Amino acid sequence: MPARLPAPGPSFIREHALEANGRSLRAGLTRPTTSDDGWWLAIAWVADDDGIVSFVDLAPRAGPRPDPPLALLGPALAGGLSGLILEENGRLSIRLATVVPAEDPTRPWRVPVAVRAAFRWEPMRAATMRPNELAETVLAAFRRAAEGLSRA
Repeated sequence: MPARLPAPGPSFIREHALEANGRSLRAGLTRPTTSDDGWWLAIAWVADDDGIVSFVDLAPRAGPRPDPPLALLGPALAGGLSGLILEENGRLSIRLATVVPAEDPTRPWRVPVAVRAAFRWEPMRAATMRPNELAETVLAAFRRAAEGLSRA
């Protein structure tokens, strides 16, 4: 894997400024799509001028926790989107995966912060939001969750 991946293109909506460990970074989001079975799909990322940063760059200064970064990012993102994500059979309809798998599974923080995000929305709540407003809400929640990794 190269040291840095390039951003997947321009962000669908205006990038959000993000602060982590004293660094100024940017969070972006690809143009969302909707699958045939109703999943809202997008890629969210965190980058600086050289490309997508690693989760290590968002880890606490003392070093990454033993939990994989998505184990921390997922609940924070779900909390940030509380009430919007559809709940089925007692589970929230959210799926997250890194775009690039870890070369070494024992070092899950050493992957780019490029996350495939999939959601199924609570129909009545999502119907009240324009597509750009929904994307803005997702990016804001992702930015807050990513910033929180440095404090985890």
